[in-house]
Amino acid sequence: MTLLEKARLLAEIIAWRLRWNRRDLDYRPGEAVAEKFVSARRAAAMIPDGATVISSGMAGNSRCSTFFWAIREQFQNTGTPRGLTWVSVGGQGGRGKAPGSVEEVGLPELVTRYISGHVETTQSLLRMAEAGQTDLHVLPQGEMTELIAGQAHGDFTVRSRTGLDTFLDPRIGSGTAIVSRDGSSLVRAEADALRYELPPIDVALFCGAYADVSGNVYLTDIATLTETHESIDAARANGGLAMAVVGGLVEDDPKAPRIDADRLDAVVVNPWNEQTVLAPQQRPWKMFTPGGDGDDQAAIEKLRFINRVLRLTPVRGPVEEALGRLGAHLFAEIVPRGAHINIGVGFPEEVCREVYASELHEDLVFTTETGVYGGLPAPGVYFGAAVNPLRFESSAWMFRHYREQLDTAVLGFLQVDSSGNVNVSRRGPNVSDYVGPGGFPSIIQAARRVIFIGTWMAGACWEVTDAQLRLKQAGRPKFVDRVDEITFSGKRGLADGKQVYYVTNVGVFRLTSRGLEMICKMPGVDIERDILANSNARLVIPVDVPSVDKAVVTGEGFRLHWPEA
Repeated sequence: MTLLEKARLLAEIIAWRLRWNRRDLDYRPGEAVAEKFVSARRAAAMIPDGATVISSGMAGNSRCSTFFWAIREQFQNTGTPRGLTWVSVGGQGGRGKAPGSVEEVGLPELVTRYISGHVETTQSLLRMAEAGQTDLHVLPQGEMTELIAGQAHGDFTVRSRTGLDTFLDPRIGSGTAIVSRDGSSLVRAEADALRYELPPIDVALFCGAYADVSGNVYLTDIATLTETHESIDAARANGGLAMAVVGGLVEDDPKAPRIDADRLDAVVVNPWNEQTVLAPQQRPWKMFTPGGDGDDQAAIEKLRFINRVLRLTPVRGPVEEALGRLGAHLFAEIVPRGAHINIGVGFPEEVCREVYASELHEDLVFTTETGVYGGLPAPGVYFGAAVNPLRFESSAWMFRHYREQLDTAVLGFLQVDSSGNVNVSRRGPNVSDYVGPGGFPSIIQAARRVIFIGTWMAGACWEVTDAQLRLKQAGRPKFVDRVDEITFSGKRGLADGKQVYYVTNVGVFRLTSRGLEMICKMPGVDIERDILANSNARLVIPVDVPSVDKAVVTGEGFRLHWPEA
């Protein structure tokens, strides 16, 4: 990006910051519109006490901000609705910083049970759970989407092998309950499977793009689709309500992707509604829509710059970039042409960026659990969207697709142990530290091979010198004898015949029946000094561990190619 482009984008960020909580909860279009067009305040008043409410969207994409604000103010002013069970499949919080997220409903007595796949960003609800003011349950996202879809047909439980031998298995851990004041759980063990459940959905909230005067809601110019269709069907099958918020009015277009008015009970218009963070719905970013805007590289640079300015993703230096290249190097060696790929958040995004910049990406299909099919998965606050996607599907469709077609998943980790178990769900001992499993268990259950990637230690200081990696200061080991919580079971992965790899900045390990076996190391890394002295895990270290090419460390001359047949 040029300095001028950065300056313009910085001005755009500042403008967004000045308007980021702008709203008019009494707004209703002045045109002759259908009766189902109501103000946000009126929509909030339609929600009954004790209802189970679901909001669609993920991260900064397709947020139901107007509903969150309206429900909060309605409760503060009138005491209703109260006693809600709130469901959000993906992470929808603002980390206690950004307004307009699901954290707005994090008030005692307003929400008394929160159910989600990923909870790390929902700080207000985590604090409530820690104080015993709300119950907190986590479920794997794939099973959540299947449960939501099933409610349209009267099915309220799902039997699945996802989560076996992990903390979700009541025979191993706490099940779904992180905080459950009555001791209930949303999962039970059934021999070689688990049975998950979800309470009947009464109210479905989602963010569309536009509406016509009849109340048909259009799904053009959105960033993600997530659970929109399934949650509407579930609420209506249960005799509940389906409500949309949109950014403005458009002409009727029966050929455009839309939700017909007869499936909706209320439509709210918010002229300041966003397609995604920084992008007003009335000026959407075409790069996130099928077909894109024709300039992938410019889009990638733009998103990286925004995430750095907002400090929502860590700044990557030479060591972290080398780790991304190492992951991409392994990816090119083991992933076949034509593979369907899932990319997680964090370091997996760096692997994806390297692969996407190479010739490999032309023979691959990248996907995201939100239902975005094709294109380059977007990083940071935009996670869940993609640059230049081929098309949008629902989350439920994508997880069904994974069970049939997912070849490889690239995912992060917090801890790895001697048995190859991985923890991504528990960052610390307190409820306020809890992360949740997200789509991780469902994705791994479906994937034929899994690449975990992360740093060897937390808080360590490394540097690149003379094309070698040097440890300057040790940190806290992330490879331990036993993880604090099992989100992935190494034993189960081996039994299911999966190929499992662990990429770190000291080298790559493979899960075998003997344990974690090192298959290559970074140039400059000393096995005794840097690896064994800084790990509590039992490792299998061959006599002669090869070093990867120095281009992986420096990036000079680094190229990815498909292996010759």
